[in-house]
Amino acid sequence: MTPPRRILIVRLSHLGDVVHALPLVHALRAGFPDAELGWAVQREFADLVRPLPGLVRTFLFERRGGLGAWRALRREFAGWRPDWALDAQANLKSAAVARLSGAPRRTGRARVDWRERAGSWLINDPAPPAAGPHALEHVTALVRHALPDWKAPLRCDAAVSEAELADARRALETRGAREVDVVVQLSAGDDVRAWPAQRWSELAQELERDGQRALFLSGPAEAAFGAQFAARHPAHARRAHWIGQRGLRELAAAFTALGRDGAVFVGCDSGPMHLAWASGLRVVCLAGPQDARRTGPWPLAGQDGPHRVVRAAAGPECAPCFARRCTHPRGPVCMAEIGAADVRAVLTRARLSSRPAACSSAP
Repeated sequence: MTPPRRILIVRLSHLGDVVHALPLVHALRAGFPDAELGWAVQREFADLVRPLPGLVRTFLFERRGGLGAWRALRREFAGWRPDWALDAQANLKSAAVARLSGAPRRTGRARVDWRERAGSWLINDPAPPAAGPHALEHVTALVRHALPDWKAPLRCDAAVSEAELADARRALETRGAREVDVVVQLSAGDDVRAWPAQRWSELAQELERDGQRALFLSGPAEAAFGAQFAARHPAHARRAHWIGQRGLRELAAAFTALGRDGAVFVGCDSGPMHLAWASGLRVVCLAGPQDARRTGPWPLAGQDGPHRVVRAAAGPECAPCFARRCTHPRGPVCMAEIGAADVRAVLTRARLSSRPAACSSAP
């Protein structure tokens, strides 16, 4: 078979899902070193993937661009002409993007593994079924199908450069976070995956009593809450805040630096949580409506692994429900009933673990 000249990866969104697709770039670059790699992705995530080694093109999909977005994408593909597209998203939109690329070979998940089965008929080279339900197990199936002789562990990081790492260390030091034991990703808003504000305050008090050096991090969507939280829990020698952090490459570099220094990440099931484990941080994930067996930190959390998952001890029977809106009479109790003391206990065990948080998949 003639080696491919141009390979397109299709993974449009969201942040956690884009992180899950990073191993494809690393594996395809190693398996086809002479091929040009491209990635079709939504604009808000493009900066994370654009500097990846071996990636020569990013094709921006404008989610709200209507028919004009599809026409613009077709013109971009016509100027590059991939001969192989790998759909790592497995829904109707991503399959349509792979078809629009004009690639004669279009690889995707096994049809039984598609969320929107209709899209699978636009794929002409399905991979075997995944070994399990986790997103990284689906990626593993794609890698093994694309590279039948693949034996190496999957590489999941964003390949931050030494310059990016140095900049991130300076940014951390500027915010009083040169030495960090625990990095806490705050959550706010009406997301059913979020922990209530009071619980974050309780965790801050638990960390204070333990003498842990903590960095409380909020992104643009949580900036207002991050500012309110910082006013209630002011910075001092063992507490720092990074409010409204922007830039996914900067975040990946900061997580890489923190992971190398032995910090542990605490947060809900979210894009930053996935970027944290992919960057080498040990993760304590607060899970309610989501199922960690599908979207938890990778490798899957367990007694012998580097990551931990915390669920409410007496959670409702409806959890995990995977719903975007909670219909429980008392609201998202699956998150509200996770106690700060429970998180502290799991966090203590995670900090005692000496196992590195490396992303790998056994051949």
